[in-house]
Amino acid sequence: MSDPVAQARAPRLSRIGGPEAWLVWVLATTFVVWLFAIQTGYAVVSPAIQESAGLTLAQIGLAASIYTWVFALVQFFSGALLDRFGSRPLLAVAVALVAVGAFLYAGTTDFATLALAQAVLAVGASFGFVGAGYIGGRWFAAARYGLMFGLVQAAASLGSAIGQPVILVLLDALSWQQLLLAFASFGLLLAILFAVIVRDPIVAETPVERPRINVITAILRDLGHCFGMRDVVLSAVFAGAAFGTMLAVGTLWGPRIMEARGASADFATALTALAWLGLAVGAPLVNVVSDRWRSRKAPAVAWLLLQAAAIALVIYLPVDSHGVAIALMFAVGLFSGVQMLGFTVAGESVDGSHIGSAAAIVNGVCFLVGGLLAVIPSMLMPADPVLADYQAVLWSMPAVLVVGAAAASLLRGRGRAGES
Repeated sequence: MSDPVAQARAPRLSRIGGPEAWLVWVLATTFVVWLFAIQTGYAVVSPAIQESAGLTLAQIGLAASIYTWVFALVQFFSGALLDRFGSRPLLAVAVALVAVGAFLYAGTTDFATLALAQAVLAVGASFGFVGAGYIGGRWFAAARYGLMFGLVQAAASLGSAIGQPVILVLLDALSWQQLLLAFASFGLLLAILFAVIVRDPIVAETPVERPRINVITAILRDLGHCFGMRDVVLSAVFAGAAFGTMLAVGTLWGPRIMEARGASADFATALTALAWLGLAVGAPLVNVVSDRWRSRKAPAVAWLLLQAAAIALVIYLPVDSHGVAIALMFAVGLFSGVQMLGFTVAGESVDGSHIGSAAAIVNGVCFLVGGLLAVIPSMLMPADPVLADYQAVLWSMPAVLVVGAAAASLLRGRGRAGES
Protein backbone atom coordinates (compact mmCIF):
# COMPACT_ATOMS: atom_id res chain seq x y z
CA MET A 1 0.00 0.00 0.00
CA SER A 2 1.47 3.35 -1.05
CA ASP A 3 2.38 5.96 1.53
CA PRO A 4 0.66 9.31 0.71
CA VAL A 5 3.15 11.24 2.87
CA ALA A 6 6.09 9.75 1.02
CA GLN A 7 4.39 10.49 -2.29
CA ALA A 8 3.86 14.13 -1.27
CA ARG A 9 7.53 14.48 -0.31
CA ALA A 10 8.79 12.88 -3.52
CA PRO A 11 10.14 15.40 -6.03
CA ARG A 12 7.94 16.14 -9.02
CA LEU A 13 9.35 14.51 -12.13
CA SER A 14 10.29 16.84 -14.96
CA ARG A 15 8.50 16.70 -18.28
CA ILE A 16 11.07 15.87 -20.92
CA GLY A 17 10.52 18.12 -23.94
CA GLY A 18 7.93 20.22 -22.08
CA PRO A 19 7.72 23.99 -21.52
CA GLU A 20 10.42 24.00 -18.82
CA ALA A 21 12.73 22.08 -21.16
CA TRP A 22 12.30 24.72 -23.85
CA LEU A 23 12.87 27.55 -21.36
CA VAL A 24 16.13 26.02 -20.15
CA TRP A 25 17.23 25.31 -23.72
CA VAL A 26 16.45 28.86 -24.88
CA LEU A 27 18.55 30.27 -22.03
CA ALA A 28 21.45 27.94 -22.90
CA THR A 29 21.21 28.93 -26.56
CA THR A 30 21.08 32.62 -25.61
CA PHE A 31 24.33 32.10 -23.72
CA VAL A 32 25.96 30.69 -26.86
CA VAL A 33 24.71 33.51 -29.12
CA TRP A 34 25.81 36.19 -26.59
CA LEU A 35 29.16 34.49 -26.25
CA PHE A 36 29.67 34.35 -30.02
CA ALA A 37 28.81 38.05 -30.22
CA ILE A 38 31.58 38.89 -27.75
CA GLN A 39 34.04 36.64 -29.60
CA THR A 40 33.12 38.21 -32.94
CA GLY A 41 33.31 41.67 -31.42
CA TYR A 42 36.98 41.27 -30.53
CA ALA A 43 37.97 41.55 -34.19
CA VAL A 44 36.01 44.82 -34.42
CA VAL A 45 37.01 46.52 -31.15
CA SER A 46 40.60 45.27 -30.89
CA PRO A 47 42.02 48.16 -33.00
CA ALA A 48 40.38 50.64 -30.61
CA ILE A 49 41.65 48.69 -27.60
CA GLN A 50 45.13 48.63 -29.15
CA GLU A 51 45.15 52.40 -29.62
CA SER A 52 43.58 53.24 -26.27
CA ALA A 53 45.84 50.95 -24.21
CA GLY A 54 48.98 51.66 -26.24
CA LEU A 55 49.44 48.01 -27.23
CA THR A 56 51.29 46.56 -30.19
CA LEU A 57 49.69 44.42 -32.89
CA ALA A 58 51.76 41.48 -31.61
CA GLN A 59 50.23 41.89 -28.14
CA ILE A 60 46.73 41.98 -29.63
CA GLY A 61 47.48 38.74 -31.50
CA LEU A 62 49.01 37.13 -28.42
CA ALA A 63 45.92 37.98 -26.39
CA ALA A 64 43.77 36.22 -29.00
CA SER A 65 46.09 33.21 -28.83
CA ILE A 66 45.75 33.10 -25.04
CA TYR A 67 42.00 32.77 -25.50
CA THR A 68 42.47 29.84 -27.91
CA TRP A 69 44.97 28.03 -25.68
CA VAL A 70 42.91 28.36 -22.51
CA PHE A 71 39.70 27.42 -24.34
CA ALA A 72 41.26 24.30 -25.85
CA LEU A 73 42.67 23.19 -22.48
CA VAL A 74 39.50 23.73 -20.45
CA GLN A 75 37.19 22.43 -23.20
CA PHE A 76 38.11 18.79 -22.64
CA PHE A 77 37.27 19.10 -18.93
CA SER A 78 34.09 21.19 -19.19
CA GLY A 79 31.96 18.37 -20.57
CA ALA A 80 33.22 15.92 -17.95
CA LEU A 81 32.46 18.45 -15.21
CA LEU A 82 28.89 18.80 -16.49
CA ASP A 83 28.53 15.01 -16.52
CA ARG A 84 29.74 14.82 -12.94
CA PHE A 85 28.11 17.87 -11.32
CA GLY A 86 25.22 18.79 -13.64
CA SER A 87 24.21 22.12 -15.13
CA ARG A 88 23.50 23.77 -11.76
CA PRO A 89 25.50 25.73 -10.76
CA LEU A 90 28.25 25.16 -13.35
CA LEU A 91 26.53 26.96 -16.23
CA ALA A 92 25.56 29.94 -14.08
CA VAL A 93 29.20 30.24 -12.98
CA ALA A 94 30.32 29.96 -16.62
CA VAL A 95 28.00 32.81 -17.67
CA ALA A 96 29.26 34.91 -14.77
CA LEU A 97 32.89 34.28 -15.81
CA VAL A 98 32.19 35.50 -19.34
CA ALA A 99 30.52 38.59 -17.88
CA VAL A 100 33.55 39.23 -15.66
CA GLY A 101 35.78 38.82 -18.71
CA ALA A 102 33.71 41.42 -20.57
CA PHE A 103 34.04 43.83 -17.63
CA LEU A 104 37.82 43.30 -17.72
CA TYR A 105 37.75 44.03 -21.46
CA ALA A 106 35.94 47.28 -20.84
CA GLY A 107 38.58 48.29 -18.30
CA THR A 108 41.61 47.33 -20.41
CA THR A 109 44.49 49.76 -19.88
CA ASP A 110 47.43 47.40 -20.41
CA PHE A 111 48.32 43.99 -21.82
CA ALA A 112 48.05 42.20 -18.47
CA THR A 113 44.39 43.19 -18.10
CA LEU A 114 43.62 42.18 -21.68
CA ALA A 115 45.34 38.81 -21.26
CA LEU A 116 43.45 38.18 -18.01
CA ALA A 117 40.20 39.11 -19.73
CA GLN A 118 40.89 36.60 -22.49
CA ALA A 119 41.71 33.84 -20.03
CA VAL A 120 38.61 34.41 -17.90
CA LEU A 121 36.42 34.61 -21.01
CA ALA A 122 37.87 31.37 -22.36
CA VAL A 123 37.18 29.43 -19.15
CA GLY A 124 33.54 30.49 -19.16
CA ALA A 125 33.17 30.09 -22.93
CA SER A 126 34.36 26.50 -22.82
CA PHE A 127 31.02 25.60 -21.18
CA GLY A 128 28.89 27.45 -23.74
CA PHE A 129 28.39 25.25 -26.80
CA VAL A 130 28.98 21.99 -24.92
CA GLY A 131 26.63 23.17 -22.16
CA ALA A 132 23.86 23.84 -24.67
CA GLY A 133 24.38 20.35 -26.09
CA TYR A 134 24.32 18.87 -22.60
CA ILE A 135 21.03 20.67 -21.88
CA GLY A 136 19.53 19.32 -25.11
CA GLY A 137 20.65 15.81 -24.27
CA ARG A 138 19.19 15.92 -20.76
CA TRP A 139 15.95 17.82 -21.34
CA PHE A 140 14.83 16.31 -24.66
CA ALA A 141 14.27 12.79 -25.93
CA ALA A 142 17.36 11.03 -27.23
CA ALA A 143 15.97 11.01 -30.77
CA ARG A 144 15.91 14.83 -30.76
CA TYR A 145 19.41 15.34 -29.37
CA GLY A 146 21.04 15.90 -32.76
CA LEU A 147 18.32 18.27 -33.97
CA MET A 148 18.44 20.38 -30.80
CA PHE A 149 22.23 20.61 -31.01
CA GLY A 150 21.93 21.58 -34.67
CA LEU A 151 19.54 24.38 -33.78
CA VAL A 152 22.08 25.70 -31.27
CA GLN A 153 24.72 25.78 -33.99
CA ALA A 154 22.27 27.47 -36.35
CA ALA A 155 21.62 30.23 -33.81
CA ALA A 156 25.34 30.64 -33.15
CA SER A 157 26.10 30.79 -36.88
CA LEU A 158 23.45 33.44 -37.44
CA GLY A 159 25.00 35.39 -34.59
CA SER A 160 28.40 35.14 -36.28
CA ALA A 161 26.94 36.25 -39.62
CA ILE A 162 25.32 39.41 -38.27
CA GLY A 163 27.49 40.08 -35.21
CA GLN A 164 30.23 42.19 -36.80
CA PRO A 165 27.91 44.44 -38.87
CA VAL A 166 25.72 45.09 -35.82
CA ILE A 167 28.71 45.87 -33.62
CA LEU A 168 30.08 48.24 -36.28
CA VAL A 169 26.76 50.09 -36.28
CA LEU A 170 26.67 50.24 -32.47
CA LEU A 171 30.20 51.64 -32.36
CA ASP A 172 28.93 54.68 -34.25
CA ALA A 173 26.80 55.53 -31.22
CA LEU A 174 28.84 54.03 -28.35
CA SER A 175 32.48 53.86 -27.36
CA TRP A 176 34.06 50.42 -27.26
CA GLN A 177 34.11 50.62 -23.44
CA GLN A 178 30.38 51.36 -23.32
CA LEU A 179 29.63 48.55 -25.75
CA LEU A 180 31.58 46.00 -23.71
CA LEU A 181 29.97 47.25 -20.49
CA ALA A 182 26.56 46.66 -22.11
CA PHE A 183 27.59 43.10 -23.04
CA ALA A 184 28.86 42.50 -19.50
CA SER A 185 25.72 43.90 -17.87
CA PHE A 186 23.55 41.61 -19.99
CA GLY A 187 25.76 38.74 -18.85
CA LEU A 188 25.08 39.49 -15.19
CA LEU A 189 21.33 39.38 -15.86
CA LEU A 190 21.75 36.13 -17.77
CA ALA A 191 23.82 34.63 -14.92
CA ILE A 192 21.00 35.41 -12.46
CA LEU A 193 18.46 33.74 -14.75
CA PHE A 194 20.71 30.70 -15.04
CA ALA A 195 21.10 30.47 -11.27
CA VAL A 196 17.34 30.63 -10.76
CA ILE A 197 16.04 28.57 -13.69
CA VAL A 198 18.64 26.30 -15.25
CA ARG A 199 18.95 22.84 -13.73
CA ASP A 200 18.98 19.19 -14.74
CA PRO A 201 15.61 17.45 -15.13
CA ILE A 202 14.32 15.19 -12.37
CA VAL A 203 13.63 11.84 -14.00
CA ALA A 204 12.63 8.40 -12.77
CA GLU A 205 15.86 6.50 -13.22
CA THR A 206 18.08 4.30 -11.15
CA PRO A 207 20.78 6.41 -9.55
CA VAL A 208 24.28 5.61 -10.74
CA GLU A 209 26.72 4.75 -7.97
CA ARG A 210 30.00 6.51 -8.67
CA PRO A 211 33.15 5.49 -6.85
CA ARG A 212 34.38 8.11 -4.39
CA ILE A 213 37.60 9.15 -6.08
CA ASN A 214 39.46 12.37 -6.72
CA VAL A 215 37.54 14.71 -9.05
CA ILE A 216 40.46 15.11 -11.48
CA THR A 217 40.91 11.34 -11.58
CA ALA A 218 37.19 10.91 -12.21
CA ILE A 219 37.21 13.44 -15.05
CA LEU A 220 40.22 11.79 -16.68
CA ARG A 221 38.50 8.43 -16.31
CA ASP A 222 35.34 9.76 -17.99
CA LEU A 223 37.38 11.23 -20.84
CA GLY A 224 39.30 7.98 -21.16
CA HIS A 225 36.02 6.07 -21.33
CA CYS A 226 34.82 8.27 -24.20
CA PHE A 227 38.14 8.14 -26.04
CA GLY A 228 37.88 4.36 -25.77
CA MET A 229 34.62 4.38 -27.75
CA ARG A 230 35.45 3.81 -31.42
CA ASP A 231 32.58 5.87 -32.83
CA VAL A 232 33.32 8.80 -30.51
CA VAL A 233 36.84 9.06 -31.95
CA LEU A 234 35.61 8.65 -35.54
CA SER A 235 32.89 11.25 -35.02
CA ALA A 236 35.44 13.69 -33.59
CA VAL A 237 37.66 13.17 -36.66
CA PHE A 238 34.96 13.80 -39.26
CA ALA A 239 33.33 16.65 -37.30
CA GLY A 240 36.76 18.22 -36.85
CA ALA A 241 37.40 17.98 -40.58
CA ALA A 242 34.04 19.61 -41.38
CA PHE A 243 34.18 22.43 -38.83
CA GLY A 244 37.93 23.01 -39.09
CA THR A 245 37.79 23.62 -42.83
CA MET A 246 34.64 25.73 -42.48
CA LEU A 247 36.37 27.88 -39.87
CA ALA A 248 39.49 28.24 -42.00
CA VAL A 249 37.60 29.08 -45.20
CA GLY A 250 34.81 31.14 -43.67
CA THR A 251 36.96 33.40 -41.52
CA LEU A 252 40.36 33.52 -43.23
CA TRP A 253 41.26 31.78 -46.48
CA GLY A 254 37.99 32.14 -48.40
CA PRO A 255 37.90 35.95 -48.35
CA ARG A 256 41.64 36.17 -49.05
CA ILE A 257 41.35 33.88 -52.05
CA MET A 258 38.50 36.01 -53.37
CA GLU A 259 40.56 39.17 -52.90
CA ALA A 260 43.43 37.48 -54.74
CA ARG A 261 40.98 36.87 -57.58
CA GLY A 262 40.26 40.61 -57.67
CA ALA A 263 37.12 40.84 -55.53
CA SER A 264 36.66 43.91 -53.35
CA ALA A 265 37.31 43.67 -49.60
CA ASP A 266 33.63 44.35 -48.86
CA PHE A 267 32.46 41.55 -51.15
CA ALA A 268 35.06 39.15 -49.77
CA THR A 269 33.89 39.97 -46.23
CA ALA A 270 30.25 39.44 -47.24
CA LEU A 271 31.17 35.94 -48.40
CA THR A 272 32.26 35.13 -44.85
CA ALA A 273 28.80 35.99 -43.56
CA LEU A 274 27.27 33.93 -46.36
CA ALA A 275 29.28 30.87 -45.34
CA TRP A 276 28.03 31.22 -41.75
CA LEU A 277 24.47 31.55 -43.06
CA GLY A 278 24.98 28.32 -44.98
CA LEU A 279 26.08 26.61 -41.78
CA ALA A 280 23.00 27.98 -40.01
CA VAL A 281 20.88 26.12 -42.57
CA GLY A 282 22.99 22.99 -42.77
CA ALA A 283 23.46 22.36 -39.04
CA PRO A 284 19.83 21.41 -38.27
CA LEU A 285 19.13 20.13 -41.80
CA VAL A 286 21.74 17.37 -41.74
CA ASN A 287 20.10 15.71 -38.74
CA VAL A 288 16.69 15.88 -40.44
CA VAL A 289 18.21 14.23 -43.52
CA SER A 290 19.97 11.65 -41.36
CA ASP A 291 16.77 10.73 -39.56
CA ARG A 292 14.85 10.56 -42.83
CA TRP A 293 17.48 8.27 -44.37
CA ARG A 294 17.64 6.29 -41.11
CA SER A 295 21.40 6.51 -41.42
CA ARG A 296 24.27 8.45 -39.85
CA LYS A 297 27.06 7.05 -42.02
CA ALA A 298 25.69 7.72 -45.52
CA PRO A 299 24.82 11.41 -45.13
CA ALA A 300 28.05 12.04 -43.22
CA VAL A 301 30.17 10.63 -46.04
CA ALA A 302 28.12 12.36 -48.75
CA TRP A 303 28.13 15.82 -47.11
CA LEU A 304 31.87 15.67 -46.33
CA LEU A 305 32.67 14.85 -49.96
CA LEU A 306 30.35 17.61 -51.18
CA GLN A 307 32.03 20.07 -48.80
CA ALA A 308 35.43 18.95 -50.12
CA ALA A 309 34.25 19.56 -53.69
CA ALA A 310 32.90 23.02 -52.81
CA ILE A 311 36.14 24.05 -51.10
CA ALA A 312 38.24 22.68 -53.97
CA LEU A 313 36.20 24.76 -56.40
CA VAL A 314 36.62 27.87 -54.21
CA ILE A 315 40.39 27.35 -54.35
CA TYR A 316 40.95 26.17 -57.92
CA LEU A 317 38.00 27.23 -60.07
CA PRO A 318 39.27 29.64 -62.74
CA VAL A 319 35.92 31.46 -62.98
CA ASP A 320 35.79 34.88 -61.28
CA SER A 321 31.99 35.24 -61.35
CA HIS A 322 30.45 36.75 -58.21
CA GLY A 323 27.44 34.50 -58.63
CA VAL A 324 29.60 31.38 -58.61
CA ALA A 325 31.50 32.65 -55.56
CA ILE A 326 28.24 33.26 -53.69
CA ALA A 327 26.92 29.78 -54.48
CA LEU A 328 30.18 28.07 -53.55
CA MET A 329 30.66 29.88 -50.23
CA PHE A 330 27.08 29.14 -49.23
CA ALA A 331 27.67 25.48 -50.18
CA VAL A 332 30.83 25.37 -48.06
CA GLY A 333 28.82 26.48 -45.03
CA LEU A 334 25.79 24.33 -45.85
CA PHE A 335 27.70 21.05 -46.14
CA SER A 336 29.90 21.88 -43.14
CA GLY A 337 26.72 21.41 -41.13
CA VAL A 338 27.66 17.72 -41.19
CA GLN A 339 29.80 18.52 -38.14
CA MET A 340 26.60 18.25 -36.08
CA LEU A 341 26.30 14.56 -36.97
CA GLY A 342 29.60 14.16 -35.14
CA PHE A 343 27.96 15.36 -31.93
CA THR A 344 24.93 13.18 -32.63
CA VAL A 345 26.98 10.03 -33.21
CA ALA A 346 29.16 10.71 -30.17
CA GLY A 347 26.09 11.27 -27.99
CA GLU A 348 24.52 8.04 -29.21
CA SER A 349 27.73 6.09 -28.57
CA VAL A 350 27.81 6.72 -24.81
CA ASP A 351 25.34 6.54 -21.96
CA GLY A 352 23.65 9.64 -20.59
CA SER A 353 26.23 10.09 -17.85
CA HIS A 354 28.99 10.70 -20.41
CA ILE A 355 27.19 12.85 -22.98
CA GLY A 356 28.95 16.05 -21.91
CA SER A 357 32.40 14.44 -22.10
CA ALA A 358 31.69 13.06 -25.57
CA ALA A 359 30.48 16.45 -26.83
CA ALA A 360 33.53 18.19 -25.35
CA ILE A 361 35.88 15.79 -27.14
CA VAL A 362 34.19 16.45 -30.49
CA ASN A 363 34.16 20.22 -29.96
CA GLY A 364 37.77 20.24 -28.81
CA VAL A 365 38.93 18.39 -31.93
CA CYS A 366 36.88 20.77 -34.10
CA PHE A 367 38.74 23.79 -32.77
CA LEU A 368 42.08 21.97 -32.90
CA VAL A 369 41.69 21.19 -36.62
CA GLY A 370 40.46 24.72 -37.33
CA GLY A 371 43.49 26.21 -35.63
CA LEU A 372 45.90 23.95 -37.51
CA LEU A 373 44.32 24.77 -40.89
CA ALA A 374 44.68 28.47 -40.13
CA VAL A 375 48.27 28.38 -38.85
CA ILE A 376 50.04 25.76 -40.97
CA PRO A 377 49.15 27.18 -44.43
CA SER A 378 50.08 30.69 -43.28
CA MET A 379 53.55 29.42 -42.34
CA LEU A 380 54.04 28.02 -45.84
CA MET A 381 53.03 31.14 -47.76
CA PRO A 382 55.16 34.16 -48.74
CA ALA A 383 54.59 37.53 -47.10
CA ASP A 384 52.51 38.83 -50.01
CA PRO A 385 50.83 35.76 -51.52
CA VAL A 386 49.07 35.76 -54.87
CA LEU A 387 46.37 33.37 -56.06
CA ALA A 388 48.90 30.76 -57.20
CA ASP A 389 50.46 30.72 -53.72
CA TYR A 390 47.08 30.03 -52.10
CA GLN A 391 46.38 27.28 -54.61
CA ALA A 392 49.77 25.69 -53.95
CA VAL A 393 49.15 25.36 -50.20
CA LEU A 394 45.42 25.11 -49.52
CA TRP A 395 44.99 21.67 -51.09
CA SER A 396 45.30 20.51 -47.48
CA MET A 397 41.69 21.53 -46.76
CA PRO A 398 39.89 19.27 -49.26
CA ALA A 399 42.42 16.57 -48.32
CA VAL A 400 41.42 16.84 -44.65
CA LEU A 401 37.76 16.50 -45.66
CA VAL A 402 38.53 13.33 -47.63
CA VAL A 403 40.17 11.95 -44.49
CA GLY A 404 37.03 12.93 -42.57
CA ALA A 405 34.85 11.10 -45.10
CA ALA A 406 37.04 8.01 -44.70
CA ALA A 407 36.58 8.19 -40.92
CA ALA A 408 32.80 8.55 -41.33
CA SER A 409 32.71 5.50 -43.59
CA LEU A 410 34.14 3.43 -40.73
CA LEU A 411 31.23 4.20 -38.38
CA ARG A 412 29.48 1.12 -37.15
CA GLY A 413 26.24 2.68 -38.32
CA ARG A 414 23.89 1.38 -35.65
CA GLY A 415 22.99 4.68 -34.01
CA ARG A 416 19.48 5.75 -33.14
CA ALA A 417 18.82 6.71 -36.72
CA GLY A 418 18.27 3.04 -37.33
CA GLU A 419 20.89 2.21 -39.93
CA SER A 420 21.65 -1.47 -40.24
